[in-house]
Amino acid sequence: MADKSAIEWTEATWNPTTGCDRISAGCDNCYALTLAKRLKAMGSAKYRTDGDPRTSGPGFGVALHPDALAVPLRWREPRTVFVNSMSDLFHARIPLSYVRQVFDVMRETPRHTYQVLTKRAARLARLAPQLEWPSNVWMGVSIEDDSQRDRLGHLRKVPAAVRFVSAEPLLGPLPDLDLSGIDWLIAGGESGQGCRPMEPAWVRDLRDQCVSAGTAFFFKQWGGRTPKAGGRSLDGRTWDEMPQPRLLAAV
Repeated sequence: MADKSAIEWTEATWNPTTGCDRISAGCDNCYALTLAKRLKAMGSAKYRTDGDPRTSGPGFGVALHPDALAVPLRWREPRTVFVNSMSDLFHARIPLSYVRQVFDVMRETPRHTYQVLTKRAARLARLAPQLEWPSNVWMGVSIEDDSQRDRLGHLRKVPAAVRFVSAEPLLGPLPDLDLSGIDWLIAGGESGQGCRPMEPAWVRDLRDQCVSAGTAFFFKQWGGRTPKAGGRSLDGRTWDEMPQPRLLAAV
């Protein structure tokens, strides 16, 4: 976890779990998998668990870190927190009891805003009725190409104050998305070694869909050799729109 984050749409990260497994094309060049390998080599205590080499890697096996649960309690100043930048809270190997502990911490710290992002939208939808959803939790799903648009339907079942989509890395067009009930969409290109290019037309179409639907649009980056290599200007301006949380009683 970190007090500061270079991710444009958040302020801090918090990792009560680490590790994951690749499940779709958006995972192919996972930055967290590469970073976990490096952290294990450096002797980091949180990255000692190895994952299945077919889907994961050194230091990237799913691990729970109960000692990290209390970290947000010690942050006195309000901040926006990306939960599990190095994992997926709805991974099958993270038990419901532990997910509930994470939600307890979020509920106990209403001064912070928490952003939770998953690719495991079906499990999210199954567990959502068994969780208490405080108003400071934003819930999102990753949709990298048209083959994963079903994640959107699962997200709509979740009673979060903000529902959002991360179209990053955007690997193909996402035409005619049903953005009803979706408050925010983040789009961005892939970065790092072997990054796959993103077509400007894909981004423009998502922006236009958001404008039409009244969904806040955030353009994170074009991508390239480094995350900031291509900049983040789209048609001469930056798009940093943020969502307006809804009242949970209205969900």
